[in-house]
Amino acid sequence: MFYQILLQIFQKLNNERTVSAAYHILRGKRSGQTIQDVGLFQLHNYFGLLPKLPRATFDEAVATFLQYSWLSMQESGHYSMKKLGLQRAEQTSTFLFDGWHYRGNEHVFFARLSLIVQSLSYQKEGIRSFSPISKDVQVQSWVRTFLQDNQYQLGQLQQRLHEECLRILAVLPVSDSNKQLVLYRLSGHSLPGWTWQQLSSERKETVLDSQLAFIELLHTLMNEVHATNNYPLLGQMASDLRVKALLTDSAQQTAYLYEQGYSIEQIVQIRKLKQSTIEDHLVELAMNEPNFSIGPFVSYEEAEKVWHASKKYQTKKLKALHDVVNDMSYFQLRLVLAKGEV
Repeated sequence: MFYQILLQIFQKLNNERTVSAAYHILRGKRSGQTIQDVGLFQLHNYFGLLPKLPRATFDEAVATFLQYSWLSMQESGHYSMKKLGLQRAEQTSTFLFDGWHYRGNEHVFFARLSLIVQSLSYQKEGIRSFSPISKDVQVQSWVRTFLQDNQYQLGQLQQRLHEECLRILAVLPVSDSNKQLVLYRLSGHSLPGWTWQQLSSERKETVLDSQLAFIELLHTLMNEVHATNNYPLLGQMASDLRVKALLTDSAQQTAYLYEQGYSIEQIVQIRKLKQSTIEDHLVELAMNEPNFSIGPFVSYEEAEKVWHASKKYQTKKLKALHDVVNDMSYFQLRLVLAKGEV
């Protein structure tokens, strides 16, 4: 699964970026370049999937791709996909990740769910004291409030939560074996959850692939919860975990000043940042805010020229486009590409 994901990312970035760009996307790097790459190449699903991915693991996969003749590499780190690699990428599955909107928060969701299940399991056995599966103080505090708000003492919460879990698992468009990942990871009285090593051995795959299947399931489940009002308990667990402020904090500050009518030059003075940084923020704004207009910076005719050149030469590389549309600045080119073709 990890190889398939990498192939899909490499396919979209083909000939345009170094292999490190894919690594930064998977880790969820919050730099202007990575954020722009996500929007430019439509890689939102994979953003921040593996925030702790070791570089050595990534490099091993790249070395394997070179060995299989899926990629060819330049000394600069830029790469191009070979025919075999493109064929393999075309054959890969369509995944249901939503890294852009969760960015690791799916693990907070499962920490809440697993501690609730564990607490209710021990309550059913009449045991008040146990070692919590989650050591996170914030998770423990959240679960304590959740249990009290839902009157767990009455003994009906177990059944309600059980019914919700059964209903949502029944409608998710993922395999039964992947749905079982959630069940095997849960713990209860006299029933410890399985470790990743146990699960990967049972599933005959790497630990990383089992974890990716688990993340995909959680993203799918949480999106289903957010899409309807049919799961009130699971909805509470997921309520504050979907990222709504898609801009970086610094870009939000720039966006606020721009919306107040300040020019780029004035924002540079107010924020004491380089002009290139403020321009990065506006490109980020163009990518994420549907109502943001690039009209004050780029005419419709200029935008048309950029997209015509991009299609003709099959590239989104700024330098290549600037060589063709040399009467426009790099900032203007980036705005057009970030906004997308209209």
